[in-house]
Amino acid sequence: MELIISVKGNKYTVQDKGQSRILYTVKKKGFGAGRYVLLDTSNYNLYSLVQTGEDRKPSFIITHNDASIMQLSCKSMFLDPTISVEGKDLSKNDIKYSLTSKDHRDFEILREDSKVGSVKTKVTMSKDLQYELEIDNNIFDDYIPLFAVAIDLTFGEMNKNV
Repeated sequence: MELIISVKGNKYTVQDKGQSRILYTVKKKGFGAGRYVLLDTSNYNLYSLVQTGEDRKPSFIITHNDASIMQLSCKSMFLDPTISVEGKDLSKNDIKYSLTSKDHRDFEILREDSKVGSVKTKVTMSKDLQYELEIDNNIFDDYIPLFAVAIDLTFGEMNKNV
């Protein structure tokens, strides 16, 4: 599955790359670090990404019905930039992903040390960031676009200035 995640201020739109139809919208709720909610086309709240740390290495949680299901932690900002994801899916199965990069722009998505996808950062003509997310169809779940949002919140300012 290939998705395009476009950033406009505090709003992200997630489109199917092949059909160019909007699948999800991610909007910021609240002030400060805030909460980003993933909405489907009917504006139903599927998941939320909540920033839990604003130190040098940001951390986040993904919630479903206000219950934390996954923890995302930035392990490194500069040397081998990495965000680790650990938690349980809705079926209570353990999940462990790593979002790894060499340049904080193009990331590989690893699940249990096997590559299952990628996130590539692009800068549009209007200097906004856009993310191309490719993920194995058997691995895809609705929360996966939030990985690109976490990458944007962690590395976005750095990538705008490159």
